[in-house]
Amino acid sequence: MKRLLFLTQSVDPTHPVLAATIPKIRALAARVEEVVVLAQAADGAQLPENVEVRTFGAATRPGRFAHFERELARALPGDAVVAHMIPLYVLLAAPLVRPRRIPLLLWYTHWKASAQLRVAEQLATAIVSVDRRSFPLDSEKVRPIGHGIDVNEFACADRSAHAGVHALVLGRYSPAKGIETILRAAREVEGVDVELHGVALNELEGRHRQELAALGFELGDAVPHEQVPDLLARADVLVNNMEAGAPDKVVYEAAAACLPVLASNPVFDELFAGYPLFFERESPSSLAERLRWFAALGGGERAEIGRTLRKRVAERHSVDSWADGILAAAT
Repeated sequence: MKRLLFLTQSVDPTHPVLAATIPKIRALAARVEEVVVLAQAADGAQLPENVEVRTFGAATRPGRFAHFERELARALPGDAVVAHMIPLYVLLAAPLVRPRRIPLLLWYTHWKASAQLRVAEQLATAIVSVDRRSFPLDSEKVRPIGHGIDVNEFACADRSAHAGVHALVLGRYSPAKGIETILRAAREVEGVDVELHGVALNELEGRHRQELAALGFELGDAVPHEQVPDLLARADVLVNNMEAGAPDKVVYEAAAACLPVLASNPVFDELFAGYPLFFERESPSSLAERLRWFAALGGGERAEIGRTLRKRVAERHSVDSWADGILAAAT
């Protein structure tokens, strides 16, 4: 493939959520002659020479739409167009892309099926997602390709000297993350402490953060993506309670760092195979039971779980296998 167009929200290495898009762009650039990135905002990312970044930011929504259409028209033609997580990009791109018979892909992994997503599913030539269950519509267009984790960003840490269980929770302060269940479970288990870092990106999440603060736990702010490996290295276990259908990227990042994970989402069944790492999403007592089980494990047993999870991420969810999957779906 010679020229790939990649549509995304942000190209910013400091963004707490979207910085992980940058390794994906690098992996695509290693496989094609040229990548043109259209982003609403871009700031200081170190990208290969064959990547061109164009922005379409504007003060108003209609202005952003107009800038998007203008920059996309200038960037075309291409061999494929990939919209990253935003169904609206497919709706805006389709009138320019589909008449040229250029493949138009949507990468999407979330539990929410919006009206825009339903239209985007019809307009896209293919849907790429982590798993068939990580796309909320029943569609024959879905191509499961795993998550895109830059395994080289994460190293296995020696956690054998840790006392107790230091549990880590990372993610937005959204009700969909099920954080309240995690905090209530931690209260039931002696020797478990919780470190929580997150961000509230809208009014709903701001209110939910206040509700969580009322439980008496210290709530940390989001950290830049570059600091996540250090947080994972200091923890003994990551706890994730995201609503089913959305396999949180941080679970795969933790696994890449050889950090054991406890989670409720059944989409991790392949990653967790052979280990009792699941708990019931709405049940603090279920999670408390898993935390007690984990606390009773020896250092060698915990390390063995971590090494196995890292191996599975490297084999099935690396940024390289992700990029290969994108290109295969585009042909």
